[in-house]
Amino acid sequence: MAKLNVNPTRMELTILKQRLSTATRGHKLLKDKQDELMRQFITLIRKNNELRSIVEEKLTSAMQSFVMAKALLNENFIEELVAIPPRSVELEMYQKNIMSVSVPVMNFGYDESQDTNELRYGYLNSNSELDTSIEKMSAVMAELLELSEIEKTCQLMADEIEKTRRRVNALEYMTIPQLEETIYFIQMKLDENERANITRLMKVKDMG
Repeated sequence: MAKLNVNPTRMELTILKQRLSTATRGHKLLKDKQDELMRQFITLIRKNNELRSIVEEKLTSAMQSFVMAKALLNENFIEELVAIPPRSVELEMYQKNIMSVSVPVMNFGYDESQDTNELRYGYLNSNSELDTSIEKMSAVMAELLELSEIEKTCQLMADEIEKTRRRVNALEYMTIPQLEETIYFIQMKLDENERANITRLMKVKDMG
C-alpha cells in the first residue's frame, strides 16, 4: 500500500490521525448499514419468492381457464368483452425510506361510485371457463401489485447494498491502511529527527 505524499510534520500527523478516526467511524457505520440492509434484503427476497410462486400459480390457473374459454367462444366476443373495462382503477404511489433507500409503496384504488362488480356480457355467449378466468384474474391483482412493489424494492436495495459494499471496501482496504501507513511513516520520521536532535545537542554539550 503506497503511503500518502505529505510532509512528515507534527501538524500533518495530527490531521492524518483525525482523518483516520473519521474514516474508522465511517467504516463502522457503513458496515452496520450494510449488515442491516442485507438482513432486510434477505427477508424481502424470501417473501418475494413465496409471493411470486403464489401469483404464478394463480395466473397459470386463470390463463388455463381463459384458453379453454377462448377455444369454445367466438373470438370477436372475447375481444369486445375486454376492450373496455367496466370499472376504473387508480394506482396510488408514494415512497418510504428503508435505510436511506427510497422504495415504492403502491395501492389500488377503485371508484366507489361505479357499482359494476362484474363484466357485462350475455350468458348465451359465455361459458363457465370465461367466468372462472375473469374471477381468478381479478382476485390475483392485489397480490400482483404487491409482488411488483417487493421486486422493485429488492432491486433498489440490491443497488444500495452494492454501493455501500464498495464504500466499505474502499475504506477497509485502501483509505484506512493508507492512512495508517502514512501515520506510521511520519511517526518514524519524527522519532528519527528527535533522536538526531538529541545526538546533536549532546555533541554540542561535549564540545562546550
